[in-house]
Amino acid sequence: MGKVQSLNISEKKGVQKTPVESIELVNDFGIKDDAHAGKWHRQVSLLALESIGKITEKGLDVKSGDFAENITTEGIDLISMNIGDKLNINGVDLVISQLGKTCHTRCAIFYAAGDCVMPREGVFAVVDGNGQVKVGDEIVFTKKDGFSVAVITLSDKGSIGERVDETGPAVVEVIKNNIKTSFFRTEILADDRQELINTLKYYADVQKIYLIVTNGSTGVSPRDIAPDATLDVIDKRIPGFEEAMRAESLKKTDRAMISRAVVGSRKNTLIVNVPGSPKGAVENLQVIVKTIPHCIEKLQGSKEDCAR
Repeated sequence: MGKVQSLNISEKKGVQKTPVESIELVNDFGIKDDAHAGKWHRQVSLLALESIGKITEKGLDVKSGDFAENITTEGIDLISMNIGDKLNINGVDLVISQLGKTCHTRCAIFYAAGDCVMPREGVFAVVDGNGQVKVGDEIVFTKKDGFSVAVITLSDKGSIGERVDETGPAVVEVIKNNIKTSFFRTEILADDRQELINTLKYYADVQKIYLIVTNGSTGVSPRDIAPDATLDVIDKRIPGFEEAMRAESLKKTDRAMISRAVVGSRKNTLIVNVPGSPKGAVENLQVIVKTIPHCIEKLQGSKEDCAR
């Protein structure tokens, strides 16, 4: 159990945050009057006072809020958080949605101290509930209950806004209806092999997402790259899933024979390719979705007998 050590907001992005005594958390939006609030996955930023201490030990005069975090915590082990974990303050849940961040430019703190902890030890959250938070309020940690999931739609046109993504939401719906989940990340990428490789590695290695489902780009066209990128990153291929999906699709169309969809694992993360059409993606997922939780549990180290 910890507490709120400091609160900071800014009315514009790119400017220094201002310390405040209290904030208002708004459901699925963020902090009222803060520039970073919105309908996205980084509504509230948090950094531990203990992390800031690592920089002050190097002789730099920094304090809470100097790293642009909204909430500075004390007594909470933020760097051990997982996507989907929750921090409850006054009845409002902050659901951890991202671990760390990528800094595209070096800040003044990095140049002065040779290090900056926010990209490595800061976390981001989305807001579940409405309420006031004050400096000194108690923070209660709750371990996530369910799997973290990333759904990636592969579409050249979709990535530039020329096509509405219908398959991604259909995939999310199937997973929500069949698997206990703690948090979803969704995004649309162009059919670019290296970009997908980088994204799969990011979600598996940095964000430690349990399940990644890509949709689209599974065939034999020149721009179909999902299976190739997946094969580039997985440690183990799991052909049983692939065979089951293609067998089910073959009941509907002989064109299922040209699907190259791959399923495999990278470390503790399961990666699944499904077709780009909503109907095909749903049909494929429905065949394997009941087995996915057990597979992930085994990847996470479960000793349960598979025959049970």
